[in-house]
Amino acid sequence: MQHLTRIEDGEHLHSLLWRVGDGWRMISSAVLGGGIGERAWILNTQVTHGYRRTDPDRHLADLARAAGARGPGVGLMTAADVRKYGLAHDGGVDAVATAGLGVRGWAASPAEGTAATPRAGTINIVATLPVSLTDAALVNAVATATEAKVQALLEAGYDCSGTPTDAVCIAARAPRADDEVHAFAGPRSLWGARLARAVHDAVRASANT
Repeated sequence: MQHLTRIEDGEHLHSLLWRVGDGWRMISSAVLGGGIGERAWILNTQVTHGYRRTDPDRHLADLARAAGARGPGVGLMTAADVRKYGLAHDGGVDAVATAGLGVRGWAASPAEGTAATPRAGTINIVATLPVSLTDAALVNAVATATEAKVQALLEAGYDCSGTPTDAVCIAARAPRADDEVHAFAGPRSLWGARLARAVHDAVRASANT
């Protein structure tokens, strides 16, 4: 994980960049590189409060390119300071979380919604697994990571399930000849349990910074 700094709109902003290279499949809800597919890098970048650009995918791609990242990748953004990240490991699974909790609430909120506010409110989660997962297991892994995030927030004293703009990226090894491809990543499967513990600890650490 590489730490990057840039000046944009008169502010010092920070990013975290992973250059994983070839041989990785990722699932993500990110605006850049979202969905399922082979990806070579992940960028989690801080943007200004009240971000106004209407082309965030292009913005992220430009930032990654300027940092030397090549090929397809995943780009996430947040108004939170990404230097205040939580990092956790469990049985080969690595997880990093950045948590801006100024805007938060429950996923099933009243239809009228809430008033806009400039406070930072995004939880981004990046996790890597050293094994191969089926497409269904990758989707299952997103659900597992989300459940672990909510558990961590409640334990940290936050009465919420997250923020309106949370994003996740989970990377697993692309299968090679004779590799076992795991079909499950729920919280009681071997790799799902490790993912859940790593994400839980990373979110808890980030929420408490």
